[in-house]
Amino acid sequence: MEDDKRISYFCLGLGIGVAVGILFAPKSGEETRQLLKSKADEGKDYVKRKSEELKESAVELADKSKFALQRQKEQLAAAVDAGRQAYKESVLGDTGNAAGA
Repeated sequence: MEDDKRISYFCLGLGIGVAVGILFAPKSGEETRQLLKSKADEGKDYVKRKSEELKESAVELADKSKFALQRQKEQLAAAVDAGRQAYKESVLGDTGNAAGA
């Protein structure tokens, strides 16, 4: 969320800067166009870099989630097996005592 705000603020600042720059540009039209083009390219690079960082973070989070889910699945399976074993032992134990009585 904080990264989204930063990107939004960056784009807003870029737009305001471009508008003010055009209004008060002491340079010729060609120089101003080159400046705007370079700033737009910087903005695209920034957004591309941030989107790649977000993608990497999402992949990392997905991997962690998969690992945690797998671990929980294994623990649940072990608990179910232990419950089955305890049930079998209690049933066999009770049957054995009843037969011997």
